[in-house]
Amino acid sequence: MKPPHVPTAARSRPSPPDIDIAPFVRGIRAGERAVLARAITLVESKRSDHQKSARALVQGLLPHTGAARRVGITGAPGVGKSTTIDALGSHLTARGHKVAVLAVDPSSARTGGSILGDKTRMAHLAASDSAYIRPSPTSGTLGGVAAKTREAMLLCEAAGFDVVLVETVGIGQSETAVCDMTDFFLALMLPGAGDELQGIKKGLVELADMIAVNKADGDNVKRANHAAADYRSALHILTPRSAHWQPPVITYSALTGAGINELWQHVLDHRRAMNASGDFAARRREQQVKWMWSMLEQRMLARLRADASVRGKVKKLEVEVAEGRVSPALAAEQIAEMLK
Repeated sequence: MKPPHVPTAARSRPSPPDIDIAPFVRGIRAGERAVLARAITLVESKRSDHQKSARALVQGLLPHTGAARRVGITGAPGVGKSTTIDALGSHLTARGHKVAVLAVDPSSARTGGSILGDKTRMAHLAASDSAYIRPSPTSGTLGGVAAKTREAMLLCEAAGFDVVLVETVGIGQSETAVCDMTDFFLALMLPGAGDELQGIKKGLVELADMIAVNKADGDNVKRANHAAADYRSALHILTPRSAHWQPPVITYSALTGAGINELWQHVLDHRRAMNASGDFAARRREQQVKWMWSMLEQRMLARLRADASVRGKVKKLEVEVAEGRVSPALAAEQIAEMLK
């Protein structure tokens, strides 16, 4: 007897097989770059089965993370972030460090695409066997960091990189996100880019563990020194992030390398001060909890997008809010009820 016809949509589709994470763990622990690259691609994937495997992978590697120095680097476009990382990274690899760079490019709001050209601006560092550069798109994530930068950082640490540099897009978005995942937050400034009050208005100065004025070379040296003096004055009227660290202001040149050694020495001094006071361990614990809440928010939003019936109701509410028939507060409450 011929079996009854079952519509294609009604047939049960087999779930994709779980990814075996054991080869990833072995490859990453062995420092294999190709495996590390595939692992970061896995954690960046939006597929639910990939996300499940990525969570298991990060959990499995967690005991091998946490030893690296995590440095966030930000600044306005044109300040020389990539050139600075190229100079600083090369300085560190020459002294035996293994350096991972997580460079974040802004995604187009219209196409979703990114140029991902940071690697081409770090030509010297990219050629080093002791360095690994991974450009990633923001994909709409606020804070100037990619959605999976934290996970990528842990994977790099498990692969043996003892310095992780996180470059943000630096386009005026909240920079709090990079502070919540790094140990040292470095703000790069340009000479003659504005007075101290502009720095305060940006909010960047309040978050920074150090301010470094780039392009202090040639005819710019005097202007760079003047800008540094302005920022020192600004810092005097602000409360530092830690009672045990007064953020220094230095000048340097990413082009000539002058001041790069001093820049890194301040990163080391900061770690010693934070360790001695207990602030370092406290900040790491606080970051872990904030990461948990950030991940929870993402999971809740994913649930809203995954359920077709919920998506339809949310779309209807969007229309009603846009037309002024429902207040945003009431709409948000109704959407929250859908998650129960």
